[in-house]
Amino acid sequence: MVNTLFLPELREMLAESNDSDLAEFCTALHPVRTAEFMEGLTANEAWQVLQHADVALRAEIFSYLDEERQLEILEQEDPQRLADLVAEMPSDDRVDLIHELEDERANEILPLLPEAERRDIMRLKSHAEETAGALMTTDFVRLSASLTVREALDDLSRQAADHETIYYLYVVDEDHQLRGVVSGRQLIAAMGKPNTTMGELMDTDIVTVQIDEDQESVAEKVERYNLLAIPVVDEGRVLMGIITHDDVIDVLRDELTEDVQRIAAVAPLDEGYLRENILTLTWKRGIWLTVLFFAAMLTMLLLRHYDVELEKFIWLAWFIPLVISSGGNTGSQSATLVITALTSGDVKVGDWRTVARREVMMGVLLGGSLGTIGYIFALFVAPSAYAAITIPITVLLVISSGAIAGGLLPLLFKRLELDPALMSNPFVAGIVDILGIMIYINVARIVLSGVAE
Repeated sequence: MVNTLFLPELREMLAESNDSDLAEFCTALHPVRTAEFMEGLTANEAWQVLQHADVALRAEIFSYLDEERQLEILEQEDPQRLADLVAEMPSDDRVDLIHELEDERANEILPLLPEAERRDIMRLKSHAEETAGALMTTDFVRLSASLTVREALDDLSRQAADHETIYYLYVVDEDHQLRGVVSGRQLIAAMGKPNTTMGELMDTDIVTVQIDEDQESVAEKVERYNLLAIPVVDEGRVLMGIITHDDVIDVLRDELTEDVQRIAAVAPLDEGYLRENILTLTWKRGIWLTVLFFAAMLTMLLLRHYDVELEKFIWLAWFIPLVISSGGNTGSQSATLVITALTSGDVKVGDWRTVARREVMMGVLLGGSLGTIGYIFALFVAPSAYAAITIPITVLLVISSGAIAGGLLPLLFKRLELDPALMSNPFVAGIVDILGIMIYINVARIVLSGVAE
């Protein structure tokens, strides 16, 4: 929701070219709040307001605007001023923005950047999407192992303003190979021993990620070890960059959004729901709905194959929705629970036996309970109490099958190195529907053959 509190005043200040009040607005509040109060402005108005902050503050406020507004500004405003702004941004953020720009506009801005920043952008852009290399920033503190605490503090005071984070200080050798890490807390605690070297102080048991490692694996490591940042190294253990916790939060949010969309049988959206082109959105939904439609056609053809039994015992048809829904819903529940457990790390592929045992037990308990309810209803419509046994037996078997399928299919996909969320609720439900009809009619054949005789 747009915060309209300061909009009239901001527009009045812009109309009157009230530079002093606009400068005070940019500096008086936290950059997040400043960006929030600018949300109702047009891209051009927001850019005019930002001109009243120094370049460093301008870049910080700009970073808190939503991505759509940032791109509007980058597409419209003067390339030289934009280059000054981009040069002040954290390296990973500016690469993401340049990547989203049209090539023609990006090629106007890039040559105007300082050579070091331009090389850094091109280097980071060369890494594959959704890898550690594409996610990392090159703004971090490097220290030599020979530096004393006193020298390190002096060095840090010079470097701190130019780097995104100083939570961790990375100790490297002359070849830039990572040797250890010293936390800011360790460095401050060692101020009483100013001649201690970084080599003596550093921790050599370091959690790292490879530069081509998948971003989901990176997020899992940061979460597991409760890190504020994690170093990125190449095969020779050369320190290439770091990934900070705020970027990991973005990855987790994106991965969760993708998983939820896949669970609903929708291909992941490249843009937000409201920004995605309607034709693209229709395609992403329609392609999987078409697959599910053909799965439903199989259910229809299967029912046609059993039309003799359904015609002979017409009351069986009345319970088809019950059988299909109970199995499909159970399978969907199991799939959702296992997919979320896989995402959180609570369940591994190697736990499939445990998952299978638990789903069998839950299937029997749930199937037995719901089967009993189904039997009571069946007594009112079935020709006899014996014939009504068809329903509880079917419900027990179908729910158990749904629980097992929903629990194990995501694990199978994970084992095949596919996204478990692809085995979404509609897919599990479609599989269990077909299985449920086969179980239902065959149980009815066995039970009701005695009745017919």
